[in-house]
Amino acid sequence: MSKLHDVRGRITYISSHAKQENLYAVCETTDRHYWKGLAECNQQEFQKSGTEGKCIEAREFIIALPESFPNLYEPNKLLQLFTDHFKEKYGVECVSALHHNKRKTNYHIHLIFSERELLPEPIEKTAIRNMFYDENGRHVRTKKEVLDENGNVRKGCKIVKKGEVYEHSLFTTKNKLFKQENFVDEVKHFYTDLINLLVKNDKEKLQVFDSGGLYLATKKIGKNNPKAEQIQTSNEMCMRWNCEVDKSNCYSNLTLRLSAVFLKQRYNR
Repeated sequence: MSKLHDVRGRITYISSHAKQENLYAVCETTDRHYWKGLAECNQQEFQKSGTEGKCIEAREFIIALPESFPNLYEPNKLLQLFTDHFKEKYGVECVSALHHNKRKTNYHIHLIFSERELLPEPIEKTAIRNMFYDENGRHVRTKKEVLDENGNVRKGCKIVKKGEVYEHSLFTTKNKLFKQENFVDEVKHFYTDLINLLVKNDKEKLQVFDSGGLYLATKKIGKNNPKAEQIQTSNEMCMRWNCEVDKSNCYSNLTLRLSAVFLKQRYNR
């Protein structure tokens, strides 16, 4: 799962035929104005919090699909199914796109989702007294704190007069579920179950990797990754180990688990 700091830019990127060589379908559960409002809401809340780093405007999953699916299912209907599946379960808006990589060896879905929901009715807060905000958008107690040495309001500061609206909320707070450790595993399981319902060949059925089991996971090597050679070496070791697990009948489970722990530590798995 990826954190998105520019959700509108990311949506444009995944849904543009000009930017994607093999784009088959795009699915949106709401219009693009929603994402503009969401980005503004998240940026405002982030600024008020005073948190360091970058604002998270939305999150994204990349869902790998079996390579038989292009021949089995119409792209728009397939993408609609996966997108609706997520929205029905979590109640948030989504944008998704169905792609192939350049060599057409990786059929996958990009699914972007909001961590907030749209409120049934906007909430407006009205100032009961004059309110003062500094250059960072933070509420300060007195007018003196926003004035320069000449008694003028400093650039970037503002004063909200009594009776004026100082906050206009369109969205709920972020759903804490999406930050929980088990959330990603939950999504992996329900999409794995969905894929397994759709595959025609039992050999293509998937299992969610068990991080506490005997098998070692390999890592994807991204484009221009400076550690590509190191990751490739690690992946080869993991694949050899996994083959040994498959065919080994003479080791006890305890011995295998101890060896797996050693390898995970050795290659920082």
